[in-house]
Amino acid sequence: MTDPKPQPAFVLIRPQMGENIGAAARAMWNFGLDRMRVVAPRDGWPQERAVALASGAGRLLDEAMLAGDTAEAVSDCTFVYATTARPRGLTKEVMTPEAAMRDAAERISQGQKVAVMFGPERAGMENDDIARANVIVSVPVNPEFASLNLGQCVLLMAYEWRRASTEVADRRIEMAGAEWAQAHEVEKLAEHYEERLDEAGFYFPEHKAAHMKQTMRNLWSRMPLTRSDVQTLHGVMRQMVRWKERG
Repeated sequence: MTDPKPQPAFVLIRPQMGENIGAAARAMWNFGLDRMRVVAPRDGWPQERAVALASGAGRLLDEAMLAGDTAEAVSDCTFVYATTARPRGLTKEVMTPEAAMRDAAERISQGQKVAVMFGPERAGMENDDIARANVIVSVPVNPEFASLNLGQCVLLMAYEWRRASTEVADRRIEMAGAEWAQAHEVEKLAEHYEERLDEAGFYFPEHKAAHMKQTMRNLWSRMPLTRSDVQTLHGVMRQMVRWKERG
């Protein structure tokens, strides 16, 4: 049966605090992930403190797979990533979170089943855990303070998964109901200002007038104006003219 929502499983290995499990669930759900696996939690399962910190992501905890050890948690996976901040003396390929989640997205698109492992809060994963992984994921943190909170690490990996698996624009403009001005509307605005500035003697001396007008036209064309902006700027100039005429 085809998975309707293919994604990596996030495996929390021997987590020590219910609050961190809840924070991890919340971080996962922030980015559309809901496949949590929990290996031998220190304080048992289920945990009320985890539910309290999940803050709306409690369903992940209800549906989480509980495993007795790491081998059981990843037994159905074809590729496994292990997040760790410290050198482990094991010969493994090392990826950044960004590269790892791009790799995971590609593998999942090919029908593979992948998992990302996170170690316990105090000391991280043991080498026996990491030996079961295909790749180590290393976060480029401050070497003098390399330890990440479990929830933070899950959030980071979930964010990179979202970026790798979803088309996200690097930049966009929130239009808030506005529409971009069309070229003819900007042209009319330019003409309006040019006429009024000409009447006010702005284009002086005369031999520089043509260049000054060209500079003004270029200024308008560089501005990303909305129709509302154009109307406002027309209004500004009209009011300034009325004010001068009243004077």
